[in-house]
Amino acid sequence: MKECCVPENDVPMWPSDDKDTSSAEPKGTAGDGEATAWLSIKGLANGKTEELAVPNVTSEPDSWFSPVVEVEDEPDVPETPTPKWSAFAPVTPVEPKEPEAPKTVFVKPVDPQRAGKPDWDQFDRAAATPARDPEPDPEPSRLEPPRQEQPPRQEQQRREPRLEQPRRPEQNRIEPPRPAQVPSATMHARPVRIEPTPEPPATERFDSEATVGIQQPEPPSEEPPAAETEAAPAPKPKKKRKRKVLVIASVVIVLLLAGLGGAAAMPKVSNRLGLPWAPNAPKGDIPKPAGVSRVLHGPDVNGVAPTKAGLAAALKGPAGSADLGTLTGVVVDAATGDVLWDKNSGTPLTPASTTKILIVAAALLGLDHGMQLSTKIVQGADPGTVILVAGGDPSLTALPLGTDSPLYPGSAHVDDLVAQVKKAGGGKISKVQLDVSLFKGPTSAKGWDPEDTAAGNTYMAPVFPVMADGGRPDPKNDHSPRIANPATTLTQKIAGKLEAQAGSTVTAPKDAKVLAEVKSPPLPELANSLLQLSDNMLADALARQIALAKGGEASFVGGAAATMDVLKQAGFDLTGVQLNDGSGLSDQNKIPAKVLSEILTVAAAPDGQDPRTAKLRPLLAGLPVAGGSGTLEKRYGDPSSSAGRGWVRGKTGTLSGVNTLAGVVLDTDGRMLVFALMSSGSDQDKGRAALDVVAATLHKCGCR
Repeated sequence: MKECCVPENDVPMWPSDDKDTSSAEPKGTAGDGEATAWLSIKGLANGKTEELAVPNVTSEPDSWFSPVVEVEDEPDVPETPTPKWSAFAPVTPVEPKEPEAPKTVFVKPVDPQRAGKPDWDQFDRAAATPARDPEPDPEPSRLEPPRQEQPPRQEQQRREPRLEQPRRPEQNRIEPPRPAQVPSATMHARPVRIEPTPEPPATERFDSEATVGIQQPEPPSEEPPAAETEAAPAPKPKKKRKRKVLVIASVVIVLLLAGLGGAAAMPKVSNRLGLPWAPNAPKGDIPKPAGVSRVLHGPDVNGVAPTKAGLAAALKGPAGSADLGTLTGVVVDAATGDVLWDKNSGTPLTPASTTKILIVAAALLGLDHGMQLSTKIVQGADPGTVILVAGGDPSLTALPLGTDSPLYPGSAHVDDLVAQVKKAGGGKISKVQLDVSLFKGPTSAKGWDPEDTAAGNTYMAPVFPVMADGGRPDPKNDHSPRIANPATTLTQKIAGKLEAQAGSTVTAPKDAKVLAEVKSPPLPELANSLLQLSDNMLADALARQIALAKGGEASFVGGAAATMDVLKQAGFDLTGVQLNDGSGLSDQNKIPAKVLSEILTVAAAPDGQDPRTAKLRPLLAGLPVAGGSGTLEKRYGDPSSSAGRGWVRGKTGTLSGVNTLAGVVLDTDGRMLVFALMSSGSDQDKGRAALDVVAATLHKCGCR
């Protein structure tokens, strides 16, 4: 028997109690006092047919090992009966679903010098091999022969010892061959050494291919089978990953809380959030809201009034400026009504827009302060026809509902009219007609410059009793070019919103059914907008309302006449006054500075001193503030007049060669002074600046 086919470490070290005595030893097989049973198998080894020695090891109850037979793949052969010499029970060959390719097993030659000594290096190599999956391979190509049924045992199954599979020298990794097909009687077997090993640790598992088809009796044990008591521990990388995620999340949360805490500690942040530790947090209980009265009160009468001499000395230089041209004016103590300075105040001059002081005063004196101008849409004579009835309100805005007009705060909306008509029903609207019969006479006044009403001008549109945004195409821009025919334009806009056609001009029946109605802000709010913007259209509209209230004609002439009648009836001396419109665009208007000062003095008088004062107070509220609002917003920026910023309130007037300013101012002693300044023949820019210097001087001096 040649030993070239047995690996050098295949010298078994059999335990004394596992000797096999069931078979007789063939010729020349005795070795080391152990008997080896020779099976009559002929096979090809090293190119020759020889007997192959296989130990006949029986599966005894107390055995520590079980034999393993490794076979080489050979081509399929006819099925033959299982030989009687086999130590295993007969098995029925199982054909795999797909035949596997033959594998070649390389056997390391036996080193004669190391014969009889165990090769411990194999265990080192096995230890270096990565652990295999302890679970059996579920692939259908790995087939195991059926095992013999044995009575159930309570003893713990001993784990199979790991056997190192032969490998190619050039391979760095041990690749055990797949289990071969069940051997037949004609297949060759080669000897395989089986050596018991110590009990492996719980975490170690052996390749199932090493003991295919072998049942292993195990020593008795009182412990339950390992498969029932201890499952193979699965790798736990997820716990580490979860732990890492938790740590990162905790750090992020801590950093965020620290950042938020630091931000909350900053005064600006804590003040904005209203935190308890904020610097501006209330130190006590929040007081209850107090009532607010918007009624203007009279000036302080306790201050010392300036003297006439002192005031004359202070105004000598500013009032004598050549930039003022011909200057007339007057300064009055509002508390006493005494005239402190006068320069030809009775001489009528062109007032320009200071004419509006007379219109607002007459409206506040002659009209109810709760009056609102109405715009309606009524049912027309024909089915599907409606009529837009003008009520004299130029503040109606085309801005969407919910958007307040910056020019006329609180004004009514065109969209509101349209929505009411749609809600009223009555069928499809096919035509929208226009009724502008409220106003009479021409649409422009005597003395107006044709350029002031030409298409595209920024001063005035033709005067009609109905329009949107004072005849401006841009509801938010006071200086946008005016529309040539604002009433017709509004009719077309409403017709478009109702999906109808704009019709002709008609007079609506007095008893026509009202489908929609909107109203302007009350009179004091209209007066405020008129004075702040120096709104020419609104001034002439109010003059016509005064005429209507007095039973006159709603025209330029009727409005001027009604205004003068109301002021005369209120006790004002209107000597030298000539009015042709309410806006002051007419250069034919004449007003002495004295008249302007008298009206303003009554409006600024102490409470209870004059019964007319209560009605005229809104006149003062509407006056623009120097450097702050209205037509004075961009003035008083020059160093010579900057002292008057915020202290001077006045109505401006400007035409070609005309500059006027009338209003009130507080001096350094807190005394209220009323002034009216009218310049004729002056340059526009220089004349304005010179007037501002005079008013600012009134504020700076104590004038005693």
